[in-house]
Amino acid sequence: MNEPFRQSDISYLHIEKWQQLNAKLIAGFTTRNGGISNPPFHSYNFGFHVRDNQRHVIQNRHTLAGKIQLPLKQWVSGEQVHQTNIKLIDHNDIGKGSLSYDSSLKGIDGLITNEKGVLCTAFFADCVPLYFFDPVTEYIGIAHAGWKGTVNYMAEKMVHALTEKGVNKKDLLVTIGPCISREMYEVDENVIMNIDSKYLEKTVVPKENNHFLLDLKQLNVEILLQNGILRHNIEVTNYCTYKDNALFFSHRRDNGKTGRMLGFLGYLA
Repeated sequence: MNEPFRQSDISYLHIEKWQQLNAKLIAGFTTRNGGISNPPFHSYNFGFHVRDNQRHVIQNRHTLAGKIQLPLKQWVSGEQVHQTNIKLIDHNDIGKGSLSYDSSLKGIDGLITNEKGVLCTAFFADCVPLYFFDPVTEYIGIAHAGWKGTVNYMAEKMVHALTEKGVNKKDLLVTIGPCISREMYEVDENVIMNIDSKYLEKTVVPKENNHFLLDLKQLNVEILLQNGILRHNIEVTNYCTYKDNALFFSHRRDNGKTGRMLGFLGYLA
């Protein structure tokens, strides 16, 4: 499988093909490297909510803002509560969540927009980053989908939110970003019981003691296919946040004491 992400420098990856399709599009995912945060958040932590020094987080954000040429005051982020609420971003939302967690969009895990000069952002440390881009209408979207968001059809709801804005499913490109891989994601039946039975064969591997390996990437792929996204328009990263420890934070690997990477998607003004 071709890797959709290319490493720009030590601090972030970008979705190369999308940026070639639209020169003003900025689409990427940060690594854990290149920032100023101290352990256990060393060093490029973007999350305010993990008890890192807030000044360090803001400086890390300003560093990336300079590299991608979208100032921090033009960023927007949701609260991320493992639900499936989606917000259409307009000029009134710009800046929300950029300088504090308390100012982020309440109860929101997905963002869509076609506004220029705004960066939609989300935070990750094993959960699935879902990126959406329609080259025709120029609508874009980013969503945070852990197991709860995934089994509650965040991917499907993002597709619906975008089609309501005039996006044709046949034009919609989707990239699944770095998250925990199947071999590293062991769960119990309390998780598996939430998955529609039609998806189990392709996404779940049984283990002993009523435990299972869950492929969150593939489960999102299957849900996208079920909702009319063309297979050749879905790209999936090979990166694993758990295994690629030199590149990424991992909530599970690091026992919850860790930083957050930033998924970002937006247009230059």
